[in-house]
Amino acid sequence: MRYFLLLILVFVGGIAVAQNRSITGIIKNELGEPLEGVTVKIQNSKSVSQSDKSGYYSIPTSSRNLKISFSSTGYLSRTFEVHFEQGQIFRQDVVLARDVRSLDDVKVDANSNRVSSAASINPALLRDFPTVSGNFESILKTLPGVSSNNELSSQYSVRGGNFDENLVYINDIEIYRPLLVRNGQQEGLSFINPELTSRVSFSAGGFEAKYGDKLSSVLDVRYAQPDTMETVISGGLLGLSASVKSPTNNRKGYYLLGIRDKANQNILKSQETKGTYRPHFYDFQALYGLQINPKLSFSALAGYNLSRFGLTPESRQTTFGTQEKVLQLDVDYEGSEADRYQTSMAALTFLYKASDRFNIKWISSVFDAFEQETFDINGSYIFSEVQKVPGFGEAKTNRGIGSYTDHARNSLNATLYSTELRGYLQQKHSYLQFGTRLERSAIVDKLHEYSLSDSAGYTLPNNPGPLVFNDVVNADNNVTMNKVTAYVQSTYEFSQLLSMLAGVRSSYNSYTSEFLVSPRVSLLYRPASKENLALRFSAGSYNQPPFYRELRNIDGSLNPSARAQRSLHFLTGADYAFTGLGTSLKFTSELYYKKLDKLTPYNIENLRIRYYSDQEAKGYAAGADFSVSGEFVQGLTSSFRLSLMKTEEDIKDDFYLQKDASGNVLRVEPGYLKRPTDQRVNFSIFFQDKLLKSPTYKVHLNVLFGSALPASPPDAERYRDVFKIPAYKRVDIGFSKDFLDPECAHKPAFLKKYFHNVIAYTEVFNLLNINNTVSYLWIKDVDNNQYAIPNYLTSRQLNFKIIAKLKNK
Repeated sequence: MRYFLLLILVFVGGIAVAQNRSITGIIKNELGEPLEGVTVKIQNSKSVSQSDKSGYYSIPTSSRNLKISFSSTGYLSRTFEVHFEQGQIFRQDVVLARDVRSLDDVKVDANSNRVSSAASINPALLRDFPTVSGNFESILKTLPGVSSNNELSSQYSVRGGNFDENLVYINDIEIYRPLLVRNGQQEGLSFINPELTSRVSFSAGGFEAKYGDKLSSVLDVRYAQPDTMETVISGGLLGLSASVKSPTNNRKGYYLLGIRDKANQNILKSQETKGTYRPHFYDFQALYGLQINPKLSFSALAGYNLSRFGLTPESRQTTFGTQEKVLQLDVDYEGSEADRYQTSMAALTFLYKASDRFNIKWISSVFDAFEQETFDINGSYIFSEVQKVPGFGEAKTNRGIGSYTDHARNSLNATLYSTELRGYLQQKHSYLQFGTRLERSAIVDKLHEYSLSDSAGYTLPNNPGPLVFNDVVNADNNVTMNKVTAYVQSTYEFSQLLSMLAGVRSSYNSYTSEFLVSPRVSLLYRPASKENLALRFSAGSYNQPPFYRELRNIDGSLNPSARAQRSLHFLTGADYAFTGLGTSLKFTSELYYKKLDKLTPYNIENLRIRYYSDQEAKGYAAGADFSVSGEFVQGLTSSFRLSLMKTEEDIKDDFYLQKDASGNVLRVEPGYLKRPTDQRVNFSIFFQDKLLKSPTYKVHLNVLFGSALPASPPDAERYRDVFKIPAYKRVDIGFSKDFLDPECAHKPAFLKKYFHNVIAYTEVFNLLNINNTVSYLWIKDVDNNQYAIPNYLTSRQLNFKIIAKLKNK
């Protein structure tokens, strides 16, 4: 009996040992970046797993000899044989290469991605990125060449350009952005849903001919095409979201659903203006794809984005100045503001595989936007100088009493239709892409707004007669445009050392009656003696025809003679992969010069761009970008970047009159002036680490610095832009705990049963509680001296959120 029991124990123990075998590893792409969502499957079994955001996977097995496969959309699948000899854990790291002939993802050629100036971004980083807005664009603000001085906004500037000069694509569909938004608190959710995103690339200049007609940058987003079901839910103090990605039951199609709700009242209440904030931001998106037959597939994308913002201000107190001279503004408000920004879109894409080497893609889309601003706000203020009196505390000296009024009844309706045909031809040493696009836009804009400011009960300067209002705009504009564009480009690999991407883009705009041609070229050279070094050069012409906002003057009138703005890009850079600090790192550098011509001058008030459409300028932007990135801590990506930039413009026929010492009146031409985006230095850090010697506790640090920006009083000439918005300095930090991390010793049974992972985050926004200035309120005292009262952004705030990925039933 004893031998029989011993035999049973040995048998049961053997089964237990067999069941405890597992295969683990890290999955990365050819650039060494971790791949999330890769399907890991043991062949001839039901064992299936997926890699997490760090590329890590773990899959159990009872077999000693097996085959394991790794697959992900857009990548070539790989299969390995595994033979357990000793031990119960087998380590298998994997590198997946791009699928150069993927039918579903037509951005297929690996050479194209290498030669172009675009940089890959891991969308999974946003989950760990401490950000107030929650928008994907927050990550861009840490990239070389990108600058922003507003954490509430998804808008960004690239190498001296403004917000209107950036292209955004989702699945080859150009995305429309609202035009009336004037400050960050009105902004809701950007169109990009990070949970639906699989791959992202970003170019800060020198981009390919296939991308549209903008001067500065392109953000190319690809939504996922899942081969396994994935459900992710998240919730916190700033809102809720849920997403589902899944193949269809017959495996011939897939679908994506995403819904988001943003609630940032607590963040907005931390601003200096106190009152009742009523922000309501929603977003819903759906994508469906189907493989109709081996040659034909289609996808349909639909989205609805609604931003409603309401504010009933009550009071404001702003203290500023120097230690020697402290000034304070106290305001009591009457009135309210109600804004609405609504965007709906739908797009249909057909992809036909004529052969293994030739694909045709047809894309049609429609955007419909309704934007409305309504506000009547009156502020009565007391402007004081604060002095400390020993033994008595503070004493205030009245410097002025007055009021100001802001009124607006603005509405804009925009409808954009487009249809596009693209072709792709893969050959042995080259990859040809070509396409043509028709676009029609119809915009109805009704602007009725004014402002009035007075001090000590009298409008200043004191003018006899009726009241003089400021910033009066009364306009009813109706603009219809048709635009035809076409492009052709080819990637050619001369050898393993040298590749070239060359193309040309042309466009015709019915409003300006301009026919524009834009040639572009990029070269990539990899020295044979240094395989870890890549040298890049790009040059090209970029034209930006006026859309609508560039046509509209300060007073709301349209400029019928507006023309396209032009830019010549010259870039050279290097990518160098090396080993340092015990890990693999990548150093990237780029020098650039942009020659700007036929510019439309503008100024920026918070987020509102106001063009001087009846003026023309020439200019330049020059600078250098440097970055170092890699896994300083295993499994956690960090990056450091430094950007240096200078941009100026010379307004045509700009002059002013000035008396010399003898009293003679002289004509003075200002020459080159700083552009409103002339931010000379940008520095950022995104660093991640593990806490308490535990891999399940992590810290995520985001540091941003942007030097001062030029500013001027309202209605001032550009040559008087001698005032500055102070440097933007911000530190955000987050702490996370993954309760189901593979290295977690004790996993809660309930969570383990229903979830793949559950991550809790605690975040501190504006850790150092720095008062960052976004714009100014300009007032005058009784002596007609003008003061710039800073409008501060958000103060220190605490946030909490949970992100959970559910197991499939």
